[in-house]
Amino acid sequence: MLVVALVVLVAPRTRPVAAAGAALAFSCAVELFQLTGVPAALAAHSRLAPLVLGTSFHAPDLLWYAVGAAAGGAVHAFCRAACRRRA
Repeated sequence: MLVVALVVLVAPRTRPVAAAGAALAFSCAVELFQLTGVPAALAAHSRLAPLVLGTSFHAPDLLWYAVGAAAGGAVHAFCRAACRRRA
């Protein structure tokens, strides 16, 4: 949901499905990047790297990224509809 919020913050006119899709793609890319071992190596030299990139691949995370992206997209759609009703 955080990544969906960041996408909407950067591009406020993004449609909910596009924001959720971009967030899911980014999150999955970061998770798959962990398979290379590069994030684990960076974690040895930086305190910020493990917070941003993680250190190890965990396949169930991919499911939870999809759940979070869908929830973020739903919240975005709800807020967008509420703003349109007020206008």
